[in-house]
Amino acid sequence: MIRTVLIDDHELVRTGFRMILAAQADITVVGEAADGENGLALIRREKPDVALVDVHMPGLSGVELTERVQRAKLPTRIIILSMVSDSPFPRRLLEAGAGGYLTKGCAAEELLRAIRVVADGRRYLAQHVAEQLALSALDGHGSGSPFETLTARELEVAMMLAQGREMREIAQVMNLSAKTVATYKYRLFDKLHIDNTVALAHLAGQHGLIDRPLTAP
Repeated sequence: MIRTVLIDDHELVRTGFRMILAAQADITVVGEAADGENGLALIRREKPDVALVDVHMPGLSGVELTERVQRAKLPTRIIILSMVSDSPFPRRLLEAGAGGYLTKGCAAEELLRAIRVVADGRRYLAQHVAEQLALSALDGHGSGSPFETLTARELEVAMMLAQGREMREIAQVMNLSAKTVATYKYRLFDKLHIDNTVALAHLAGQHGLIDRPLTAP
């Protein structure tokens, strides 16, 4: 039996996943959480085989949750679910240790296939994401996204800034000093050739890295 947990801040999404998984004889849901902090606690407590994790959550994001699971050497394999298919983001999550990556528009059959593959110790990527990564590797120029130049940490800071989060909150979420977060901010601004968070949010929205760009007040 494949023991799974659902970590997503949208109750309707969790309900849909739970209904799909409940019909499977070889998969069971052993817990749910609506944010990353509670999701990490759930993983530590239940040690499920697979966790389905939303990348955009209040508090601890899917990226940081994945990294913490890896650092703690927990046995749970992470499948990230996101609205984003742009290649820099899946690549960074794979680098962080994710076992699978799916977009939320995937079919139920693909979700089930991904869970079984990842539970078996292999990696699973949505087909169009895998093709995008393969093509970017072949042409040697990445995806063409400016976010390709960012490290995993810089990308995480960029996403939270683009969502309108304060520096203090980002430092707390990432368990870093404000000075370190500021360093990441200035590095990513320099790499992206921008000088403010509104420009960052619009750029992130254009390249599909956030669901909704920040608007100027």
